[in-house]
Amino acid sequence: MPEMNGQRDDWVARSLRSVWHPCTQMRHHETVPLVPVSHGKGAWLFDHQGGRYLDAISSWWVNLFGHANPRINEAVKRQLDTLEHAMLAGFTHEPVVELSERLSRLAAGRLGHCFYASDGASAVEIALKMSFHFWRNSGQDGKREFICLGGSYHGETLGALAVTDVALFRDAYGPLLGRAHVAPSPDARLAEPGQSAADAAQSAAAALETLLQRHAGRIAAVIVEPLVQCATGMAMHDPSYLRLARQLCDRYQVHLIADEIAVGCGRTGTFFACEQAGIWPDFLCLSKGISGGYLPLSLVMATDEAYQAFYSDELARGFLHSHSYTGNPLACRAALATLDIFEQDGVLQANRARAARIGQALQPLAEHPRVRHFRQRGMIWAFDAWLREGDSGFSRRFFTQALQHQLLLRPIGNTVYMMPPYILDDSDIDHLARAVGTVFEQVLDA
Repeated sequence: MPEMNGQRDDWVARSLRSVWHPCTQMRHHETVPLVPVSHGKGAWLFDHQGGRYLDAISSWWVNLFGHANPRINEAVKRQLDTLEHAMLAGFTHEPVVELSERLSRLAAGRLGHCFYASDGASAVEIALKMSFHFWRNSGQDGKREFICLGGSYHGETLGALAVTDVALFRDAYGPLLGRAHVAPSPDARLAEPGQSAADAAQSAAAALETLLQRHAGRIAAVIVEPLVQCATGMAMHDPSYLRLARQLCDRYQVHLIADEIAVGCGRTGTFFACEQAGIWPDFLCLSKGISGGYLPLSLVMATDEAYQAFYSDELARGFLHSHSYTGNPLACRAALATLDIFEQDGVLQANRARAARIGQALQPLAEHPRVRHFRQRGMIWAFDAWLREGDSGFSRRFFTQALQHQLLLRPIGNTVYMMPPYILDDSDIDHLARAVGTVFEQVLDA
């Protein structure tokens, strides 16, 4: 055991010396533990001491079917023996073609053209550029501005950050950013007394229309996170907002961009979140879960109308955007294996039963007197902790204490959320509910 402890401590020390960790104030690791992961299996991550942690946030919302999934492993291993990578400019290959066709079928053929990148922020950048360039190719150069929602998060590259409304991420880089118009969020928590979630959606849509009435001639697109605005604290809204936004975009001739990076791939209960509103956007961004959490992959799905606006003999009218690893065969093969699991295992239907079981297990927590706005959409659960004034350390206390109970959770401010893999069994669910309840009690007012 001393040798294992030494190995673990050595990895931690070396990491803190040489690795600049993301979304982190590095000085906090003087008191907040850095967990050296040895391996993963199913819904669990293991450290070098043999300790284990239920990965209740799917490793930043990417891992859908468990770590070291044998079916995805095998698909990637087979692809390794065939083609690891080839540039996609002037070349093509079977995995990227098959993946594009299958995604188009899942979108009922309404989004039939896929453009690939490596990460979610890049997908958002692509969608924004496509929208702007579409209007320029259509002779409407003035349509170069965007509307995002209050509390929106779309990534941290400069274009994506320009349509992000989370001050923690945006403010430091404000001088570098273009300015988007910010429409009120349809967050159901903002409903007035006596109002429903649908009423809140209606009010937010009315405010969006006011913006469009004033500025439609300059607006290229409205960008939304369908059903759940994740990074702002799992703000959930009624599907009717998406229907109203689609109608408004059509009426005022602007594009609708659906950022489904976090909420797509079955996370909200349907493969695409937009399906629950019965609408399709002009551009749809996917990443995170599309490769099952295995390899970086993102893409933008576009309508035929959008694609045709770039189809020309003139090079400058083409979409001249590129990434070196665009459409990487290994990542596409992992994505195809992920889609196979969805299809062969009836995942969406199975998740409905799993979600009901998790909701039942979490019910005592939902009734806790210090819990506000307990909410659920598909395989996402969240609640807001009612804290004493001035309590700013809740999230770090919760994360640290959760590790002591074999649980990986990272609250966003005072919002505790769960986005587990789609493979939890009854034992995992009971552990999740028991541990969350215990940790919540321990960290209140600590």
